[in-house]
Amino acid sequence: MSTTTPTYTKGLEDVIAGPSSICYIDGDAGILAYRGIDIHELADNSNFEEVCYLLWFGKLPNRTELQELKLNMARERKLDASVISILRQAPKHALPMDVLRTVVSATALWDPEEKNNDHDTNVRKAIRLTSQMAMIVTAYDRIRKGKPLVEPDRTLSHAANFLLMLSGEVPSKSAEKALDIALILQADHELNASTFAARVVAATLSDMHSAVTAGIGALKGPLHGGANEAVFRILDEIDKLGADPVEYIKGMLAQKKKVPGFGHRVYTTEDPRATHLRQMSRDLGYSSGQIKWFENSRAIEEFIKSEKKLNANVDFYSASTYHMLGIDVDLFTPIFAVSRVSGWSAHVIEQLDDNRLIRPRADYVGPKHPTAYTQMDQRA
Repeated sequence: MSTTTPTYTKGLEDVIAGPSSICYIDGDAGILAYRGIDIHELADNSNFEEVCYLLWFGKLPNRTELQELKLNMARERKLDASVISILRQAPKHALPMDVLRTVVSATALWDPEEKNNDHDTNVRKAIRLTSQMAMIVTAYDRIRKGKPLVEPDRTLSHAANFLLMLSGEVPSKSAEKALDIALILQADHELNASTFAARVVAATLSDMHSAVTAGIGALKGPLHGGANEAVFRILDEIDKLGADPVEYIKGMLAQKKKVPGFGHRVYTTEDPRATHLRQMSRDLGYSSGQIKWFENSRAIEEFIKSEKKLNANVDFYSASTYHMLGIDVDLFTPIFAVSRVSGWSAHVIEQLDDNRLIRPRADYVGPKHPTAYTQMDQRA
């Protein structure tokens, strides 16, 4: 038995839980890289499918490898009739994130490789789940609105198919590019809460679907994935009231309310993902004639940075970006999951390739010595 005294850090902050070659973050320098490639390089030059390949296979694909992955994702862009039936039976008022969590778990029952948990099978499950989760989100949104489901188009990208299956219309190139970049930016982020949850489940030798379901459950929490929804509700309230954005935020701060979309556990400088989303929000604002969403966001960002010395994080500008893409606010976090499943599955594969059960210790603060059991008639 080890005689080393365990150390305690609340929230496991700055605790190294294990090695990984998937994602690198330097919070002081504002660096985020997947497999050693800077996120700015990927956002400027890559596409979501290529990033998926990078995460799953550890390298950028050549032309043939990328084409094969796109074909495989297209083939897996389908849902069993029983899964569609579950979506139709879900309450129309249910949160899309709750439906996504439940249905992703259910898809395992119809997965042709459900019982297998080896490396190659899990890569195929990663491809399958990434394609299917986009369909689950869009299908439920159509069903709850009483609209017919839209078949995917095998000639379109993952981002374009998502927008097609959501709206029923082939998106513009600018809309497709904006969502594609957003998916790249949110694909992975080291051992965040949802990724760590997925790895803990995988480490028990459970299955890919269980691990991803755990990730979705963690992402649902507003301290992790739900902040962009809260950001847009503030922007929407400001717009409806015709209020000055800075004065509105001053009012929130006076009431000791937290302004979502600012600050990050890891970054002490600007979140590199926010850099791209800010520009996307601006560009979409001008191209769509809805520049007010960007301008109000920018005014809030400048005030918070001046007043609180906090930088915008990935959630802040994704709110206005998604809204201008015609996406409902309660789909913002599910879209995060549609992207992050690529990273979750990469971490599950990596965990199982060199597995050890994740079992930390607790900092026990109860009675230090065993106490006697008190009989019922002797209790106060």
